[in-house]
Amino acid sequence: MSLTTVLLCGVGGQGTILAADLLAHAALAAGLDVKVSEIHGMAQRGGAVTTVVRFGDEVKSMVSDAGCVDVIVSFETTEALRNIHQLASGGSLIVNDEAIKPLPVLTGKGSMPARAREDLREAGALLVPAAELAREAGNVKSSNVALLGALSARLNFPAEAWKSTIESRVPQKTVAANLAAFEAGRAFVLAAK
Repeated sequence: MSLTTVLLCGVGGQGTILAADLLAHAALAAGLDVKVSEIHGMAQRGGAVTTVVRFGDEVKSMVSDAGCVDVIVSFETTEALRNIHQLASGGSLIVNDEAIKPLPVLTGKGSMPARAREDLREAGALLVPAAELAREAGNVKSSNVALLGALSARLNFPAEAWKSTIESRVPQKTVAANLAAFEAGRAFVLAAK
């Protein structure tokens, strides 16, 4: 497998870091070399969080230049727009169909992008109703894992690598809901093809 670069982006509290951890460990379970780079920002206060996960036969650096990301997985629409310049030509854009208002918007000092969903669709984004899929799977907090399920449809990892990773890395009481959310995200993408 050649080198693959995935950028996960969202805001603090959405489970972006856990999703990156699950992706990295699934890649390891699939026998690949992995490097991870995280930027937490003001994550605990709803600020931007980005993580780059690179995997392949040999990964020499965790650094990714603008325009070199193969897949962006965004946990909300504004962060997708903010990071779209990272996407390589022909790359995939998977976006949770949700907009979270940042503090400047909530305080009246800023505004949300006027055409976020339309601009993302024009850029070729697949908008995933991750919260709805997770809720139907039994836990709305599993929307991050539903997005991983969507991503899994674009990667060639064995199903067991994903399953064993989820089972071993999420809280035990949430394993069933997370596995169901993962499958729902995967099924959503496969049905959209």
